[in-house]
Amino acid sequence: MAGPMLRPLRAAAGAVWRFGSDDGWAIASHITLSGLLALFPFLIFCASLAAFFDLGDFPDTVIHLVFDAWPESVAEPIAREVRAVLTEPRGDILTFGAVVALFFASNGVEALRLGLNRAYKVRETRNFVRLRIQSIVFVIGASLTVATVAIVLVLMPLALAIARKYSSGLVEEISRFGDWSLAVSGVVMIAALFAAHKWLPSGRRKFIEVAPGIALTLVLWLIASWAFAIYLKGFANYVSTYAGLAGVMITLIFVYYMSVIFLIGAEFNAVLNEERKNGSSKPPDR
Repeated sequence: MAGPMLRPLRAAAGAVWRFGSDDGWAIASHITLSGLLALFPFLIFCASLAAFFDLGDFPDTVIHLVFDAWPESVAEPIAREVRAVLTEPRGDILTFGAVVALFFASNGVEALRLGLNRAYKVRETRNFVRLRIQSIVFVIGASLTVATVAIVLVLMPLALAIARKYSSGLVEEISRFGDWSLAVSGVVMIAALFAAHKWLPSGRRKFIEVAPGIALTLVLWLIASWAFAIYLKGFANYVSTYAGLAGVMITLIFVYYMSVIFLIGAEFNAVLNEERKNGSSKPPDR
């Protein structure tokens, strides 16, 4: 009885151990830098997409969608710069700048692929062109998702106003849940994690095989965000240490912690999958 109950704890300990032996700290740094470098090209491409479809107040929508789940002290400085990027007039979606932004945004996807391949102990056998096309498809898919969510959030007040004519009581109950952008961000984040774990690394995995690590990642992300916000509020003094670079350093450190947790979640899945294949979770015969 105790064996199955202790299995997740053993797997978590094994994931942390393997994270260190798989150069997880260095790969997390790579994901952090590549991710932040890819963020603005991705948002530029999103802005081009928004201009093409005339989505209206897109900057505020995407800022809430991306940064509402971040601690306020982390999100505020980078959100300010993102707003400046998204409010810059952009041309058509097919302009050269948007294409270049799309390519550079795909580098962030490649960084995630590297970390996942290392965690799942798989060797990449697909050719470079195929991998890059897949990364670009991921970026386009993410951009379309952001655009779709932006449309939904913009149209939601109108939909509620129409629905109120037919069922005012139900609409009032729905309206009590005010922070729809945070809920939508959570759904998009879960979908993105499943897509990354299932399709980015080499080999094939079932959804049930990646679910435990994703659940662990989400729980640890929530705990880490809460703890980091408390730390910044009560203990940290980055301004005196980094002066004008304080906002940048806070963002780098936060994203680095999130990258570490992402890789530990993948290692957790790998340990559980290996135990399942080897049958080590079964109690020994007596």
